[in-house]
Formats: sequence, structure tokens, C-alpha cells
Amino acid sequence: MDTLKLSVLDLATVSKGQDAQQAIARSVEAAQCVEHLGYERIWFAEHHNMEHIASSATAVLIGHVAGKTNHIRIGSGGIMLPNHSPLMVAEQFGTLETLYPGRIDLGLGRAPGTDQVTAMALRRNNLNTAFYFKDDVLALQQYFENDDPSEKVRAFPGEGLDIPIYILGSSTDSAYLAAELGLPYAFAAHFAPAMLAQAAAIYRANFKPSRYLEQPYFIACVNIIAAETTAEADFLASSLFNMFAGIITNHRRPLSPPTEQPIYHGIPEIEKAVYNMTACTFTGDKETLAQDIPDFVSRYQVDELMTTNYIFDNDKRLESFRIIKEALNKEA
Repeated sequence: MDTLKLSVLDLATVSKGQDAQQAIARSVEAAQCVEHLGYERIWFAEHHNMEHIASSATAVLIGHVAGKTNHIRIGSGGIMLPNHSPLMVAEQFGTLETLYPGRIDLGLGRAPGTDQVTAMALRRNNLNTAFYFKDDVLALQQYFENDDPSEKVRAFPGEGLDIPIYILGSSTDSAYLAAELGLPYAFAAHFAPAMLAQAAAIYRANFKPSRYLEQPYFIACVNIIAAETTAEADFLASSLFNMFAGIITNHRRPLSPPTEQPIYHGIPEIEKAVYNMTACTFTGDKETLAQDIPDFVSRYQVDELMTTNYIFDNDKRLESFRIIKEALNKEA
């Protein structure tokens, strides 16, 4: 476990009583905290038309956070590529890499990151773009790698820059693609754990070495709520479970204070749905996490563990990052 890399996925989630500016400030503080603790990277996710998520302009947020930190890698978890032209993504991330050399990651997903109506607004009625995800990934790589000055369309800044690309997914389709292209693969087990085992196995079994990667590199994103005691962690985790209940019932709320019981307690249909979405959630004190998480890492051959952290109290949120690091990497 001492070689396991730790990282963070952040959505700049708006907490109850706060606004988007304060949510972004929390994200900056989290990035500075995990940088100090020795985490590998922090990624920001692209979502749209969601009142309580402030990471919609993902590249802008990445630049802001990179400017407030010193060496931690900053990236997208991910850019929903069908929402953008490959050229625009190459220019944006080429600009970021130019400003913050050696620190920028580009995680790519094919989902819209929103509802279908908003996806139409983003894609200007062309909802077929998701079917060209592989072609768009290849086009994006070509913009970065082009060495032919006669090409009619080139990406500046971007051309000639070494910006690592990661394939993101929550299904087996993305596992096959990441394996075929020889790229690192990040699986969204924090909200879609059902196909985790199958996707991880497919990725490793079908991986083709490439000039980008000689061996498979698998990132699993999970929810981890850590505290000084397991009882406190379980209490803090109610904010996470209540948030997922709001998603399931389409009553979305800002991240709210923890409750003694989940707000859906006693409603079997919602209880089951929340459980299914959050099956890859770990809660506990340092000793509990040090016991539970290594089994998960070993079972799925995880190279890097990425954690979300939906804790309402900001001080406890930052403390959770420390406890996780101490539980899994003894040198923290």
C-alpha cells in the first residue's frame, strides 16, 4: 500500500448557505491541503445545468486552482469530450500546460455530464457526437502530436506538449477503448459501481502497450469519509447519502449538514437505490480504513485510488484527507 497513489475528485459542490464563489474557495483549500499531504493529483468534473455544482467551466477552474497551488497535478475528471470540439480542448489544455508545465492532466469522458435537453444545448442539436468518441480522442492526440507544418488546422498552444490523456468511464465500453488505445483508465465507482469488476478485468485483459503506456494503469474513484472515530465518520457520511437521495428523487439540494438518520430512512425503494449507487463507499477511522481499503485495492488491482469527499464541515473535510493519507500511506 505504500506505493498506492492517492488523489481527489472534486466537483466544487455548493454547500447549504453558501454560493458558487465559496464552493470554489473550498476547492482551492482542498487542493492546497492535499498538495501538502502528498496526494498525486486533484481532478475537477464537468457537469452542466446543476445549481449546486460549480465546476461546469472545468478548464477555467483547473487554471484557477493550478495558480493557487505549487506542484500537485491538476486535471479534468473529466472533460466530456462530445460537448466540445477536439481542437478547442487541445487549445484550452495546451494553454493550461503552457502556464503550468508538467502539472496538467486531461481526463476524457463520453457522457454528457447533464440531462438530454442541456446536452442538446451544448452540442447544438448534434447528439450523435458520443458515437465518435474514439475518433475525437484520436483527433485530440493528433493536435498535440502534430509535427507537420503543412497541416491546415493546428492547435496553438497545444502542439508539441506532453499532456497525459486518461479515459474515464462507468461502463465496459470505456474499458475496451482505454485498453485498445493503451491509455490509463479511471472508473467512476463513486456513483456507478455495478460494472467495476467487469470493467477492470476487461481493461487489463485487453490492454495493448502504446507509446503512452507500457502497462495498464487503473484508477478507481470511490467515496471515502474518514474521521477520528468510525461513529463520527458514519454520521458525517449522511450528507453524502442524502445528496444521492436527492439525485435519485430529482430533488437536488446543496450539500447539507449531516443528519442522525438518512432523510430517506424507512423508504425501501430509495434505500436500495442509494445503496446501489454508493456501494463503493468507505467510512471509518484510520484503523478501519487501513483494514478495509487494501482488500478493495487488491481485489481490483487498483494502481491509484481517487476519492471524493462530500463532508459538509470544511475543517472535518480537510481532516478527512489527512486521516485517509495516514491510513493508506504511512509516511504521511
